Amino acid sequence: MNTLSLRRRVTITALLVLLIVLPITGLAVKAIFDAQSERNLSTLLNGRAQLAQQLARQNVAPANLVRRIDADGIRVTLILRNGQQFGAPAVEPTGDIRQVKATLAAGQRTRGATLLLSADTALLEDASRTLQRVLFIAGAAALLITAIALVLGMRVALAPLDAMTSLARSIAAGRRGGRLQPTRSDTELGRTAAAFDEMLDSLEGAERTARGAEQYMRQFVADAAHELRTPVTGLQTAAETLLQLGPGAPAERREELELLLVRESRRAGTLVADLLELARIDAGLVLRREPVLLKHLVQTQVDRLRLVSPGHVVTVIGPDLEVQADRDRLTQILANLLDNARNATGDSGVIEVALSNGQIVVQDNGPGIPPEDRERIFQRLVHGERSRGSGLGLPIARGFARAHCGDLIAIDRPDGKPGAAFLLTLPAVKP
Repeated sequence: MNTLSLRRRVTITALLVLLIVLPITGLAVKAIFDAQSERNLSTLLNGRAQLAQQLARQNVAPANLVRRIDADGIRVTLILRNGQQFGAPAVEPTGDIRQVKATLAAGQRTRGATLLLSADTALLEDASRTLQRVLFIAGAAALLITAIALVLGMRVALAPLDAMTSLARSIAAGRRGGRLQPTRSDTELGRTAAAFDEMLDSLEGAERTARGAEQYMRQFVADAAHELRTPVTGLQTAAETLLQLGPGAPAERREELELLLVRESRRAGTLVADLLELARIDAGLVLRREPVLLKHLVQTQVDRLRLVSPGHVVTVIGPDLEVQADRDRLTQILANLLDNARNATGDSGVIEVALSNGQIVVQDNGPGIPPEDRERIFQRLVHGERSRGSGLGLPIARGFARAHCGDLIAIDRPDGKPGAAFLLTLPAVKP
């Protein structure tokens, strides 16, 4: 990009334009002046000749006739038929002499006389040269005055650009919030200033978002590391204890430590798997959509829950629905909601799954969720009072739901009874 000073560029451009326009204008003015001078001289000579004819018809005496048609710059010569001359001596027409010759047709003494009207064109050439000098001096003065005016005027004209430069430097120095705030946005500078302010709004908004995301990511990484520390510590402790006990350790003790290793490794593996799921959601989850019978999928998870926790009463109501969805992701959502309901109700409780067109409600008779916490529980690594998981299940379930262009929220129970309820909304559901 050419970074020549805009002031200098505009000044030089304007002066170059004047350098081209002024000579052309001067030449045109001089040509018009010369042509008009020639026409005026011819008109003057011909007019004097006509005046002489009128005076001859009035029988004016030759001497008087010459005196009356005489004028500045005109040489009058009158030659009578008898050869007698009046006025100035006759001259031969040359390149510098313009001459009009006429024969008088009236008058007692002037009939048949020859009238010679001569003019020296050197006067016209002098006037033309004077005009040329005046135009040259005026052009040079115009160039000088224009240059000075441009240098002074450009400071005022380009003041908005200086304001933009100052604001950009202040933003680069770390000072935020400054704006140009143009008074008009329908001019070139106004549109530029408005676009500049919009760019600053976008940049500062992106900066705030990036800082928030960075802070959130740091907190998330710290929480994830904290969550992983517990199972890793359990694994390390169990492994070190097994090594210390050696081959002669009691079988019951060895079995207890081995179970601890398995449990903690599963816990760590689950947490890592959940973190990977969240990373996939953030990166843009790719779904494998297919027709899914929703009630059949729900019934499968309900049967699993009954096997895991026989003390719970689980019912499914509502018609069978077909939805275009990713079967595995939808299974994870339902499994998470049912496990949350089981954990919330303890060893026994009542869980109900209600299906309607486009919606699934999973509710339980547990302690419920306070309204102020119903959005917080969907944040990552947030644990409820009875939570036994990593605090990632509900964020993952909501992420899967929104990837299906649906949503997952916590609501009051539709029947008004105590307990918690989750509403899963899915699009394109067919009964």
